[in-house]
Amino acid sequence: MQKSASSDLGSQPISKLLIKQAVPASIGILVMSLNILVDTIFVGQWIGSTAIAAINVVLPVSFFIAALGMSIGVGGSSIISRALGADNKPKALKTFGNQVALTLMFTVTFAAFGLFFVDQLIPAFGGKGVIFDPAKIYYEIILYGVPILGFVMMGNNVIRAEGKPKFAMYAMLIPSIGNLLLDYIFIGVMDLGMAGAAWATTGSYIAAFLFILWYFLSKHSELKINVSHFKLQSNIVAEIGSLGFVTLARQAVVSVTFLLVNNVLFDFGGETSVTAYAIVGRMSMFALFPVFGITQGFIPIAGYNYGSKQYNRVKEVIYTAIKYATVLAILVFVSLMIFPEVITRLFTTDLEVINVTPNNMRWAFAAIPILAIQLIGAAYFQAVGKALPALLLTLTRQAIFFIPLLFILPIYFGEFGVWMSFPISDVLSTIITAYFLRREVKLNLNKRLEDA
Repeated sequence: MQKSASSDLGSQPISKLLIKQAVPASIGILVMSLNILVDTIFVGQWIGSTAIAAINVVLPVSFFIAALGMSIGVGGSSIISRALGADNKPKALKTFGNQVALTLMFTVTFAAFGLFFVDQLIPAFGGKGVIFDPAKIYYEIILYGVPILGFVMMGNNVIRAEGKPKFAMYAMLIPSIGNLLLDYIFIGVMDLGMAGAAWATTGSYIAAFLFILWYFLSKHSELKINVSHFKLQSNIVAEIGSLGFVTLARQAVVSVTFLLVNNVLFDFGGETSVTAYAIVGRMSMFALFPVFGITQGFIPIAGYNYGSKQYNRVKEVIYTAIKYATVLAILVFVSLMIFPEVITRLFTTDLEVINVTPNNMRWAFAAIPILAIQLIGAAYFQAVGKALPALLLTLTRQAIFFIPLLFILPIYFGEFGVWMSFPISDVLSTIITAYFLRREVKLNLNKRLEDA
């Protein structure tokens, strides 16, 4: 029974399989995004708009450390999917054991580093003026739970690689629902302010970790590891590292982008502009949940079928994922263009923030109808174990295009130049990704099918 779950990735019809994988992933991302949105609404309504900016300042550091676990999870899961597709169970087990060891080593080390340099990191990420004190309260508590979040992110990707999307969804639902309940108790009832918001988030990480631990110890998982699997094996570590570095680099660039945008916006518009960016950032996590869900559902299907040399199915899942994700992205785009002020008012009653955010939101999301090509294209190369093109395509959107534009456009257009940078970088990165994905299908997948 356990084997059939992963083998379904190579036998069920692609459309049905993609929906089966993507719907639980989308639901999990939706609930997680709603959790972040509602958490921000609670903080904004019960503590104040400055608290929203304070949380946004902390996100880059906590995201980066959590991304260590995610990158190890994604990199190792690519290996696991292809190993299961090639019927190489020992490699899958060894990879999972190495993932656990690497996650423990890196997340604890970086969390300790982040706590030691707390007073230097918060101002560097835009936590200046009245934002500093609430940001520090939130930051210190959150970092205690970030290593646990690293394990959650790693384990969630492995569960998906096993072909168990529903359990991966549950692993995302638990911390999201738990955080909302704890937010109500710690902020609304106990009036603990920023500390309450932070402890609610950390407590939800612990609940998710306990669920994932139960899953891997239960009959539902086919990856039953022992102590010998924790011993690091150089070739597996190297492959996890090369593929996982793609995800880590993406998250690192996200952190750097938060740092740069927060600082540039603070210089132009102060706390109001930083808060507007915080709201737009929350919406980017929430609004694109169906597109991200399809991307997550796509990865194990592409990896498994590539490992089992079913290249016709790999091509089919590429085109199907892009088609579905594009339709959903267009629906999201229309909603964001029509209701940006309604969305902003959910987060704050600050009239200054309400006045500036809607137009900025429209610009930030102006190019999302074409973004599916960029996301699926970069994910494909990571799924099939091609680390270098995956890395380069992942970095095009923010590192190669957005960050340079962030420095250039505000010189000529002021704060408006910051918001213009979002759609321009999206368009440029999508063009580049489309070119390389088309080239890959033509020169690799089609050629392999002809040679078969």
